[in-house]
Amino acid sequence: MMSRNARSTGEAFCNGIVRRMVSLPRTLLGGFSRVINNQRRNQTLPSSFPMPYPQEPPIIQDEWAFLTSFEGQFGTLHPFFYACRFVEALRIAGEEHKFVFLYLHSPDHPFATSFCRETLCSEVVVQFLDANFVCWGGLANGGEGLFMANTLQPPSFPFCAVVAPAPGDNLAVLQQIEGPVSPAELVEILQKTMEEQGLAFGSARAKEEEKRRANQRLREEQDAAYFAALHIDQEKERIKNSHSQERVQKQVDSQKHKQNPLKNQTSKVKEATTSRETQGTDIPSKGNGAQVTKILIRFRNGERREKSFVSTDKVQAIYRYIDSLGLPGVGNYRLVSSFPRKVYGVDQMGMTLKDAGLHPQASLFLEVL
Repeated sequence: MMSRNARSTGEAFCNGIVRRMVSLPRTLLGGFSRVINNQRRNQTLPSSFPMPYPQEPPIIQDEWAFLTSFEGQFGTLHPFFYACRFVEALRIAGEEHKFVFLYLHSPDHPFATSFCRETLCSEVVVQFLDANFVCWGGLANGGEGLFMANTLQPPSFPFCAVVAPAPGDNLAVLQQIEGPVSPAELVEILQKTMEEQGLAFGSARAKEEEKRRANQRLREEQDAAYFAALHIDQEKERIKNSHSQERVQKQVDSQKHKQNPLKNQTSKVKEATTSRETQGTDIPSKGNGAQVTKILIRFRNGERREKSFVSTDKVQAIYRYIDSLGLPGVGNYRLVSSFPRKVYGVDQMGMTLKDAGLHPQASLFLEVL
């Protein structure tokens, strides 16, 4: 195991912590300046140093290549890697006031398989990363992962880093881990990095948490008022229907008395026949339509919940289920799938789970707005 803070040119001390600054490749800089401008930073990062590398070819659209390769070899129990461009992961991390956990995967390295299976996919690491970081992964031998490998120059694999955007199209490397480490060692290193570097985000996180609590209180009050009004309307409708049914029943009974017995008997036979025919057609139809859809929901704190729905349920039913849990710290949010990355927000509320592509099963991540 080798955890290091760089000691080459371009290093600088900031609040007593060594940081390494690198320049991003030009092919990755599209939109990166907008990421920097949107960050509300509470501290000044040191100057960067140039890192020469050869002219890069255009990036192939392979945002999902890493995730496809990773899940094909190690399964779906892993940190929530965002299947997007690296600069998009930086933007999401800035909005959530988190650092980016970057993993460069070298499939042919002898330690890669054991590190991924025993450390990166372990339950404690998955929960810790999902709760505290925005995770992004790339293949070290292709696409954006290759460009990041050329930029960061990892001396060994497996290679992980905690990074954050810095002014001037630069990237601050706050911590990097090289070589195989155990789950406990990785969590300890990441925890220490968060404690040392987290002061920059402390104030912003506190404000954001207070805003989430206020939004949650407002949402609970609105829901309570809505359900109270709904209960009153349902009770009024029930009473109204009850009176209507009584009047109709009286009219039917009165008409039956006026009819002759033979006609009454014929009518009863027809009603019984119709009832049997209706039951015979309704039950199979209901059975055929009741297809179960299983949804796995992953929360920001690493917790996972699996819930079964009917394929004809709306996407809104998933939101109602999450709201009913009453989990702390869940205010305004949206649901996203990792592969392919798709947002299930307000526009998709009215879609059935089957039409939304979530049947027969899907995994969604709760992303706080």
